Amino acid sequence: MAAVNENIIAHVDMDAFYAAVEVLDRPELAGRPIIVGGGARGVVSAASYEARAYGVRSAMPMFKARALCPQGVFLPGRMGRYSQVSRVVMGALERFSPLLEPVSVDEAYLDLSGTQRLWGSPAEAGRAIKAAVHQATGLTCSVGLAPVRFLAKIASDRDKPDGLTLVRDLEAFLQTVTLAEVPGVGARARERLAAMGLKRLVELRALGLERLERLMGRFGRRLHELAWGLDPSGVSPGRPVKSVSNELTLEADSGDRELLAAHLLALCQKVARRLRRHGLMGRTVTLKLKHADHRLITRSQSLADHTDQAAEVFAAARGLLLDYRPPGPFRLIGAGVSGLLAAGQGPQPLFDEQGRERSRALSQAEDAIVARFGEGALSRAGALPARRPALDRERPSGHNRVKPK
Repeated sequence: MAAVNENIIAHVDMDAFYAAVEVLDRPELAGRPIIVGGGARGVVSAASYEARAYGVRSAMPMFKARALCPQGVFLPGRMGRYSQVSRVVMGALERFSPLLEPVSVDEAYLDLSGTQRLWGSPAEAGRAIKAAVHQATGLTCSVGLAPVRFLAKIASDRDKPDGLTLVRDLEAFLQTVTLAEVPGVGARARERLAAMGLKRLVELRALGLERLERLMGRFGRRLHELAWGLDPSGVSPGRPVKSVSNELTLEADSGDRELLAAHLLALCQKVARRLRRHGLMGRTVTLKLKHADHRLITRSQSLADHTDQAAEVFAAARGLLLDYRPPGPFRLIGAGVSGLLAAGQGPQPLFDEQGRERSRALSQAEDAIVARFGEGALSRAGALPARRPALDRERPSGHNRVKPK
C-alpha cells in the first residue's frame, strides 16, 4: 500500500462524453459510429470511438466526417442534457475527496493525498472512482493518477477508453512524455522547439531556465518546472462561479468605437466559450472600461433570457459601449456575464428557438475547433486578427471553478 502521506492527484476524464450520453439515452445506438456536431456546414463537436476508427475527429468539417463515415449517426449537441449528466458525475466524485476541481463538463481533478486509509492504494482508489461513476451514470471514464497534476492528465490520456494509469515512478514516466502531450504547449511552440531537436519534455532541462524564458517568455518558467516534474498548481476545491469575464489592456489608449467593438467581440466570444465549457448560462452582461487616467466604470444590462451565446452577449455589451457618452480614450476594455445558472435550468425562451439552435450548433463547432487547435485558430468576422496587441487576462469572480450541486 502507498504511504499515507503520499501525494496523489487523480484526473478523471469521461470517455467520448457527448456521444456516450447519446447512447445512454438511446441504447439502440450502442456500437454505432456517432458524430455530434452542427449541420452540413458545421464541424464535429465529438465523435464516439467507433466513429474515430473511421478517422473522424473533433473540429473536423461535417462534410468530411460524412465522407469518411457515411454510415455514421449524426446528431445535434444537447448541452443541457450533457450538463445534467455532468452534475451526476461530479456528485459521484465528491465522496472520494473534499478537494474536487471540475474543469469542464466531462473532466475533473481530485487530490487523493491522505485518503489511503479510506480508499486503499492509489490503484484501488482509481478503480473505486471508475466503479462509482459507472454505477451513477452507466458511463465509463479514464483515470490518471500521479504525484503532480499535469502528469495525472497525461496519464489519463494514455489509456482510453475506460483506462486506469498510475504513475509509480515519476522520473521514469517523465522520460516518456512528449511535448505534444504537455498541456499548454501549442503547435507553434512545438515547431520552435522541434527545430532545435527537442521533442521530449525532459530534453528541455538542458536549455536551463534563462534560455527557456528567452525562447518562450513567461511560459518558459512553467516549462522548466514541468521538465523536472514540478507542478505547484495542485487542486483547488470548486465553488460556484459567480461571474465569467475577460478584459484586455490596449497597447495604446483608444477612443475608436469600431476598434473597441472589435476587441469587445473577441472578449465576448471567449466569455461565451468559458460559459459553455462549464455548462453555464448567464443573464446579466457587464461592460468594463478604464479611462486613460485610470478611472474605472462598469455598465450592466439584464437580458430577457439566460444565454451562453457570444452573439447575444456581444449585442448587449456593444449597446452599452455605444451608449456610454464620454469619448475616452480608454486603456482597458472588458466584458463579463453574471446571474449564472446551469445550462438547461431556468425558464426557456419561447421565441426564435430555431435561430437559437443554429447559434448553438455554430458555437459547438467553435468550441471543438478551440479545444483542438487553441484560441488562435478561430476568429469570427469583425474580430481582430490573431496577434498579440495587448495583454489578455481572464478575470473570473468567485473563482473560475464549478462546484457540483
